[in-house]
Amino acid sequence: MASKDSNSKFYSAFSLIAAIGAAAVAKKALNTSWQAATGKKPPENPADPDVSIGEAVMWATLSGTLIGVARMLATRRAAHYYARSTGHLPGQLQKDGQRAR
Repeated sequence: MASKDSNSKFYSAFSLIAAIGAAAVAKKALNTSWQAATGKKPPENPADPDVSIGEAVMWATLSGTLIGVARMLATRRAAHYYARSTGHLPGQLQKDGQRAR
C-alpha cells in the first residue's frame, strides 16, 4: 500500500492537472461564447485603456467566475475520485467547520 505522503502528492498532482484542464476548457468556451455574443474577440488585456471600462469589467467578471467555478468543480471531482479509490479524503481536505449544527 502506498504511503500517506505519496497519496498526498498523487492527489496534489491529480487535482492540479484537473484544475488546469478545466480552466483551459472553460476559457475556450468563454472565448467562443464572447465572440458569438459580441461579434468581437475577447479583450486580451482588460487593463488596456483602449478597452472600454464596461467591456473590461464584464470580461473580468465572466472569466473570473467561470474559470474559478470550473477549477473548483474539477478539484472537487478529483477529491471524490481520490476518496473513492483510497477510502478516505486527502489530508489537505480537512473539515472546515461549515456543517450545520
